[in-house]
Amino acid sequence: QVQLGESGGGLVQTGGSLRLSCAASGGTFTSYAVAWFRQAPGREREFVAGISRWSGRTTHYADSVKGRFTISRDIAKNTVVLQMNSLKPEDTAVYYCAANLGPLNDYTRSGYDYWGQGTQVTVSS
Repeated sequence: QVQLGESGGGLVQTGGSLRLSCAASGGTFTSYAVAWFRQAPGREREFVAGISRWSGRTTHYADSVKGRFTISRDIAKNTVVLQMNSLKPEDTAVYYCAANLGPLNDYTRSGYDYWGQGTQVTVSS
């Protein structure tokens, strides 16, 4: 079974950038659809971005991050990256990496079997 771990969170000012990475161990990440979710205080965990298995040529984004965030695969490092630009205070949340064996066709929390522990992203005004 695959185990996931996130890194790259931190504190940035409005308009800044962060690069989050999701590393997989115990399996080949290309066999999994991978998604990023986030959860802010008092909010439910919500879908942010997803990438398909194998080559990762299909991606999907929440409307709130389109044009600002980019999800991609680094095949050699067995990781998935979320590049976040033009950050806003409303992006502040704990960001989680999630994966599931199969295609990218589910954008809800219940659609993913494997989860990382989360990494904090804080955007100050």
